[in-house]
Amino acid sequence: MSEHKATIIWSRAGREFTYKEYSRDHTWRFDGGTEIAGTAAPAYLGNPKLVDPEEAFVASAASCHMLTFLAIAARKRWVIERYEDAAVGTLEKDAEGRLAITRIVLRPDVRFGGASPPSPREIEQAHHQAHEHCFIASSVKSEIVVSPVAHG
Repeated sequence: MSEHKATIIWSRAGREFTYKEYSRDHTWRFDGGTEIAGTAAPAYLGNPKLVDPEEAFVASAASCHMLTFLAIAARKRWVIERYEDAAVGTLEKDAEGRLAITRIVLRPDVRFGGASPPSPREIEQAHHQAHEHCFIASSVKSEIVVSPVAHG
């Protein structure tokens, strides 16, 4: 078992505290000292130049899948040169009528090197295994779909 901590810091900074006026900008601080500037989604008056929680949620799911896939590939002695994922999360009303990220589509584009790259079937199986073992995918009720980019 392990714990994972984040400190979220926001201050009014002298601005008027009304719905349209207060700043949504804040800071995410992590154990290692990394800080990320966060905000609300632009639709909720956030700064479009900063990361919003919905984007971070999608990135978290995609990152977890990638890291799990890389671990599986390394154990199989596959050589991966590059991994890129253009993940998309859909925010819509769920079955209870509440706004939620109801679906995340992962589109991993994996480039292999080495003398014997895996077959498409082996890659598909590894993505399935990565999804089954991804901590984030196991932690949420949103559907997470993995749809790798095919190379022919």
